[in-house]
Amino acid sequence: MILTTTNKINGKELEMLGLVKGSTIQTVNAFRDIGAGFKTLVGGELTKYNEMMEKARNLATQRMVNEAGALGADAIVGVRYSSASIMQNAAEVMAYGTAVKFI
Repeated sequence: MILTTTNKINGKELEMLGLVKGSTIQTVNAFRDIGAGFKTLVGGELTKYNEMMEKARNLATQRMVNEAGALGADAIVGVRYSSASIMQNAAEVMAYGTAVKFI
């Protein structure tokens, strides 16, 4: 499956199949969250949160690809990501785009 942030694929004529999306809500465990709270006192990268968000993006992307595959898509164009805080220490990540078939 081809994924692109552009709205076209060079050399391909596209038939739009529709919007596809995938999402997940992730959090880190309480002990890691306490550790991250201490990290804010001294500064630096919150690696466990980075890992959590990377896992969330990958899972949301895979769910979007699965939805496009069910439509018979060859690619997804206009891929975008969004994230939102759902509650303290939990975030939703959504991947979305337009499923297309090559003509």
